[in-house]
Amino acid sequence: MAGNSAEPGRSVTSKVVAILLTFHDGHEHSLTEIARLTCLPVSTAHRLVTELAGWGLLERTDESTFRIGMPIKAIGGRRSYAPAIIESARRVLEDLVTAARIGARLGVLADLDVAYIEKRCDHSPVTTFAQTPRLPAHATALGKALLAFSSADVVDRVTACGLKGYTPNTLTDPERLRHSLASIRLTRVAVSRWELEPGVSEVAVPVFGSGGLAVAALGLCVPNLRADLQMASSVLTVAARGLSRELASGPQAGCFVLYGELSAPHETGAEQSGRRLAAV
Repeated sequence: MAGNSAEPGRSVTSKVVAILLTFHDGHEHSLTEIARLTCLPVSTAHRLVTELAGWGLLERTDESTFRIGMPIKAIGGRRSYAPAIIESARRVLEDLVTAARIGARLGVLADLDVAYIEKRCDHSPVTTFAQTPRLPAHATALGKALLAFSSADVVDRVTACGLKGYTPNTLTDPERLRHSLASIRLTRVAVSRWELEPGVSEVAVPVFGSGGLAVAALGLCVPNLRADLQMASSVLTVAARGLSRELASGPQAGCFVLYGELSAPHETGAEQSGRRLAAV
């Protein structure tokens, strides 16, 4: 037996490799499919897949299937992690929670969705990207703050995929979404009132890196949008400016997008297509 495996000739490493290779075509697979494709018992596949998901190498979808996680995509796309940026973001989120006394998030575009880390208003640490589900960009303040400063191509791709309605307040019309993004470019404040979940409102502002590029967004989930908008936008703007200065001046400037492609409004099409940022 290899590597104390219960199956002769198959080490744990070979099983893990077999599981990862089932995703070479980018498809999603259920646990049963993974077990069938790798010729592993379902119990073995379940144990290994669960551990890989715990490390973020695989992600579980809402449909209980699995797909390749962000670290693997980052390796495949020749992108690198920037721990210094993560540390900066964690400090900012902790300060936001202290100032606003509500949970705070930092989001980035991951493909056409929003991946985020979060600091809750308690003693728990800031989460990792692997611990939080992705959010639809068009139905969240974080997403709209990012889309407002993305290239037209990114917005077109989001609308082409269909704007799913999560509540009656969700922006499902492409023109209404574009109008909202135009307003956000002027105010640099995005809001979401009951657009993803009934009763949940959010305020978000963009974070800029070098060259005026929006590379992330900071957001607060507020109890009452009308009463809390001014407070939330004020503390978020101060926090975003500080983080923007740090990102723009540091060696990691502009390295905060997850396999997405964001571009500043003044960039040309060639500059937009050529600007691919490193993953966190």
